[in-house]
Order: sequence, then C-alpha cells, then structure tokens
Amino acid sequence: MVSTIGGMAPCASAFSTARPRLMVVDDHELVRLGLAALMAAQATDGPTSDTLEACTLAEGLLVYAEHQHCITLVLLDLHLPDTHGLSGLREFMARFPAAPIAVLSGDSDPALRQQALQAGARAFLPKAGHLADVIAYLAAQGLVGPPAMPLAESPCASSPYGARDATRTIQTRDGERLRLTHRQAEMLDWVLAGQSNREIAGRAHLTEGTVKNHVSALLLIFGVRSRAQLISRLR
Repeated sequence: MVSTIGGMAPCASAFSTARPRLMVVDDHELVRLGLAALMAAQATDGPTSDTLEACTLAEGLLVYAEHQHCITLVLLDLHLPDTHGLSGLREFMARFPAAPIAVLSGDSDPALRQQALQAGARAFLPKAGHLADVIAYLAAQGLVGPPAMPLAESPCASSPYGARDATRTIQTRDGERLRLTHRQAEMLDWVLAGQSNREIAGRAHLTEGTVKNHVSALLLIFGVRSRAQLISRLR
C-alpha cells in the first residue's frame, strides 16, 4: 500500500517554495496516521506538508525513487515485513546514498542507535521517546511550522558550507561520524562557540523558537540531553 495525506501535488524542484514532504515507511497504519495527524496538529501556517506513506521497504524504495527531489525526510521503521534489523536502512542507503533518513524504532538500545547512525541515518527516534523530541526534529527539518525560506533568500545562502542540501561530516571524541545538513552544522558551530539561542536567532535571522528546535534536533542526533553533553561529545 502506498498512499499520501494531503494530496499528490507534482514534485517541486530543489529551489521551490512549496512545502517539503515527509515520507513514512512503517507497516503499522496507526503509526503512519499518527505522524500525519501530528504534523497537521503542529501546522501554524496553512496546510501541513504532504505525507507520503509506504508499509514495506520495497514500496518505500519505489516511492522515494519517484519523489526523492521533494522529500525532506524519510522516517524508516527498522521492523518491516521485508527487512531484518538494519538491513532495510543499509539497502535504502545503498540505493540512495544521500537519502535523509531518520530511523524510527521501538528499540531504544544505544548500541543499535550507534549502528544506525554509522549506517547513514541522520537521527534515531525511539517510538517510546518524548513526543516533544519528535516534534522538535520535524520542525528543524521544516516539516511543521511556516514554509522554509527559499535558498536564494536565505540569510545563510552564502555560508562556506555551500548549498542548503549539502552535508558536513562531524566526528565525535569517541570516533563516531555523523552527517549534518548545512543548517545543522551551522547551528552546531554556534553552539560550540557558546552562543545562546537568542544570540543565534539574531545572527541567523530566525525566531528563538526555531533555533530551539534546531538545537533540540542536534541533541537528538548526537544522543545527548543538554548543550554541555553535546560539547563534551565533540571536545
């Protein structure tokens, strides 16, 4: 089964002002519907983003192949009917190395989290985790809240990290290598420089709430609960 919530508008180009899309690959219908409802409930500026759905890895690969240029984030369940363990994530990354995947798992084992991140996942989201963490991560990806600013109008478009969809690899003190988006890497630099949310908001021309969402997403990506722990993982 492949379906959408919010319609099937034509795929936007990389520089379109259209809302980004979330793709959910999970064999539990309640999870897919719940995430779509969560996004709708968090929408603050008109209709929420379209949500693409698939209930097997095979279907997910087909949907992503067709709509990859307008998918901002893939939420991928590790326990699908046609996968075992991390096999689904590894196959997805082998087919689409640049796919922005966040793992959705009922298992919160730290070792599994590290393996998923090493396999290419952008984040590890336990299904039993805090709802606020999931909302913050989706907001940091531009999937809830106002539409993302076009690249040409972004105050950070001239960043030395390149285009908005470029990635930067960060290595932690224990040798773990994580990929961040341009915006996430920029936020991380400011956090490591000791900038407060208010100071970052002023420099990036964002609201404090948006910066808070980005910082929360960084904490989630690095598996820590505070700025101090984040800095400790990197220095």
